[in-house]
Amino acid sequence: MKEEIVIVGGGVAGLATALALKRVGIKSLVLEKTNELRVTGAALTLFSNAWIALESLGVAHKLNSFYKPYERVTITNVANGVTQETNFHKQGEEGLAIGPRAVHRKALLEALLEELPIDTVRFSSKLRSIEKTKKRHDDDSFGVIVHLEDGTMIHTKVLIGCDGVHSVVSKWLGLKDPVHSGRCGVRGLGVFPEGHGLKHETQQFVDRGRRFGIAPINNEDVYWFMAYQSIPNKDEEMAKGDPRVIQKTILEIVSNSPQVVKDVIQQSEMQSLSWAPLLFRYPWDVIFGRLSEGTITVAGDAMHPMTPDLGQGGCASLEDAVILGRHIGNSYIRNGGKISQEDLEVEIEMYVKERRWRTAGLITASYLSGWVQQSGSGGIGSSSVKVGWLMKFLRDSIFYKIIFRRLGRFLHYDCGKLPIGSA
Repeated sequence: MKEEIVIVGGGVAGLATALALKRVGIKSLVLEKTNELRVTGAALTLFSNAWIALESLGVAHKLNSFYKPYERVTITNVANGVTQETNFHKQGEEGLAIGPRAVHRKALLEALLEELPIDTVRFSSKLRSIEKTKKRHDDDSFGVIVHLEDGTMIHTKVLIGCDGVHSVVSKWLGLKDPVHSGRCGVRGLGVFPEGHGLKHETQQFVDRGRRFGIAPINNEDVYWFMAYQSIPNKDEEMAKGDPRVIQKTILEIVSNSPQVVKDVIQQSEMQSLSWAPLLFRYPWDVIFGRLSEGTITVAGDAMHPMTPDLGQGGCASLEDAVILGRHIGNSYIRNGGKISQEDLEVEIEMYVKERRWRTAGLITASYLSGWVQQSGSGGIGSSSVKVGWLMKFLRDSIFYKIIFRRLGRFLHYDCGKLPIGSA
């Protein structure tokens, strides 16, 4: 097989990149290892930077009418019941155009997929290895060979790895593996057929070593997540993937939390429950690591896995798609609708340069956000109490009252437009 551009991974980053390329007139092939769309996680939160990217991709209108932005978030300290709140429209004065919205992951993926030619995604196609042939700089050079588990070989001019945290493409490039943050995360979708009765606002509940978030999607569905300091014996049970065990274990962990927390867990669809260790790539590995070689590069979690504390994993992936699509599109249009190997290598290097510092900043801010928010309660012993008091002060008086209110400007990022192509 020969394909001009191959994208590995049919998640948010992969489908969005394929659509960005389609918008500039370039056809691509997406290789997805599963036999259908991946919807692990049930939902995700999209901030203004993601909506700007979706607008550039031409699909924002398909989701806008179904998902309303949140106007505020409340943060409750479970230990003492004190609640703080932040209004997103106030952050708009500092750069955040709209509040975030929780979106069903399947709806986002389908919105992207519907815009692509029917033969764009090849399911049940797991990447085994990558081979690069002798370098040539003519337009007919299919210098990269992709080997699949089923024995298929695909010759391509461009390879884009959107294959997630454990990316085969990033490993081939020589990027170091993501590291464990010392925390784990659980996500689910609470379903209330008679209506949940909650206000359309996000709520967070912070307690010793854990943070629980609730985001109503519509009148019936509530997206929830929990990040917590790793508990080895409980992690081992949940890592087996049995949703009933995950539900039971999480209810044990949040036993002292408000009833609304327990309700959304108890009402969860079993297939929506997922557990995973929270991994991230060291920011200096993104800044100094090899993010491309020739016409091989990465995007999404394959480039910049980060903890979910700012809700920027999917958002940054959408930014990647538009920016990479723009650089490849500029080369394609400049060369009369052809892929010029030498010119495209320069554009991919420009894409990598544009993304290094932005994504390294997001990784750092996300990690620090989680560290401050989940370290705000002391442990046993005088030294732990002193440390806990300090972290609680940083969390409640510095982070939530000052830093959290100013994050809008950092998160509100305009990835720009795509050049005008033939699709």
